[in-house]
Amino acid sequence: MASTEGVPVPIPEQRSASGLWTLAPYPVIMIDEAGTVVETNPAAALLLEGAVPGANMLDAVPDWLARAHLEAVVDGRRPAREHRDAGGPPSVSGRIAAHSFEAHPTRSQDGKVVWWLVDDTDRRLAEETLATERERTRFLAEASSTLLASLNTDRCMAATAQMATEFLADVAVVVAPPSGSRLPVAHGVAGREVTRTVVAADPSGLPGLSEALQGFPPVPSRWIDPAALPDWVVPQGFDGTVRSVVVTPLPGHGVPAGALILLRSTDHAQFSENEEIFARLFAARAGAALSASRLYSEQSAITRTLMRDLLPPRLERLNGVEIAGGYRAAGASERVGGDFYDVHPGSTTADASLVVLGDVCGKGLDAAVLTGKIRNTLQALVPMADDHERVLQLLNGALLTSHHTRFATLVLASVQRAESQVRLRLTSAGHPAPLVVRTDGSVEEVPTRGSLIGALPTIEARSVETVLQPGETCLLYTDGFTEARGGPLGDELFGEERLKKALSECAGMPGEAVVERIQMLASQWLRDGSHDDMAVVVISAPHTAHLGAVNGRARGRYTA
Repeated sequence: MASTEGVPVPIPEQRSASGLWTLAPYPVIMIDEAGTVVETNPAAALLLEGAVPGANMLDAVPDWLARAHLEAVVDGRRPAREHRDAGGPPSVSGRIAAHSFEAHPTRSQDGKVVWWLVDDTDRRLAEETLATERERTRFLAEASSTLLASLNTDRCMAATAQMATEFLADVAVVVAPPSGSRLPVAHGVAGREVTRTVVAADPSGLPGLSEALQGFPPVPSRWIDPAALPDWVVPQGFDGTVRSVVVTPLPGHGVPAGALILLRSTDHAQFSENEEIFARLFAARAGAALSASRLYSEQSAITRTLMRDLLPPRLERLNGVEIAGGYRAAGASERVGGDFYDVHPGSTTADASLVVLGDVCGKGLDAAVLTGKIRNTLQALVPMADDHERVLQLLNGALLTSHHTRFATLVLASVQRAESQVRLRLTSAGHPAPLVVRTDGSVEEVPTRGSLIGALPTIEARSVETVLQPGETCLLYTDGFTEARGGPLGDELFGEERLKKALSECAGMPGEAVVERIQMLASQWLRDGSHDDMAVVVISAPHTAHLGAVNGRARGRYTA
């Protein structure tokens, strides 16, 4: 026999096989049909100590090779095929001592089989390493996808612990940065649900944990004594004996995101250096996800805190007067914008309350920031709320001296219950005039007017007083309603006349019902079209009997 590119080929019968086998780079052994070793080359004799001529193959070769020979010769079957080289014969493979071999058979005409044993240990190790790296790459990609899918810190900690137990260890413990003397912890055990708890523990009780929580490089696992683990590290219900421990940091965005503790029981091998490096790669991804989730949680908390002062307040009956409001931001995903309203109760029930509705130029968050400043300024000016013009002048000065370049329109309403009536003093500063609907359905426009706020050094404003009888309503609104573009063709303005007609149909209705009716009609008009911010406030005199002698109504009578 000779070899061409590692594949044995038949040898001409007239040549000496023994002479060529001596030069062969592989161990070669010839076995006859009876299973007796006929001949071996020196390499085979060195590899298989019992493989001498005349020996029974069952005593001379490994079991896997003996079975293959019996199938090929005695039973007349071909060897079990594991793989086939291009154009080559079938082969079998197995281990001899610490090495892996491929055995390639060649039959002679007299029934003997020559087995060429090729050492493929290095190739198999390379294939196993490649398969391991592919699996690790798949796992890291899956980990990144899973961990970044949630911005909830608790769920992210649980996912980290669960994935670590599926691929890295029998037990995984995710430790969040300490809060005082307490450590938020997530315990994961292979095949079980992750449990989260908070423990009162000193991180220095576990070697390397304090350093990991501060973002320092991990200590080698061989430096950590599994027998000295603190009780809180090993989860309840884990019956195994810890054999190996890894503590690695969870690096975050500029600050540590916590630490990952991995435990292996005696049923598995200790962590190798390569596995510790891989654990750090996983921890880097988990740390980035945890850091992002904590940053999102912090920003969400800040946003909620700031949003509380930007969202319109909840309105209800105040000092015997029905007050209702509604707001719709320009964007479907937005909660605040440039329209706003506020109610400032009087210091006593006998004092007038101040109702404010305004519209800042623009929309979205930038406009909302200015509405917050206007609302805070008006809150400070409440003690002088009886003088609307003075309040508007001071507000105008405050806006002119700020860095904002936007202007605003406002309408102020001083509201006071007088027996069964509600007395109003209304002042517009560049804003659409308030509307009043009487009990008979007639709608009147309050003739108040004034200058924009934050545009010019001086302003002018004209206040008007009116009275609401029981069941009558005053509507304050922003131009988002009248300028709502929609209708049958989608390009027609809702307009003041439609608004007045809609308000006329609301005569005698409670304040909240009026708000809902106006908002519903505007929404139906818009359909899915774009629109500006829309805010509305309704001030109503409740349906109650007169508490004093009042002849007639104050209908249509306005006092400047």
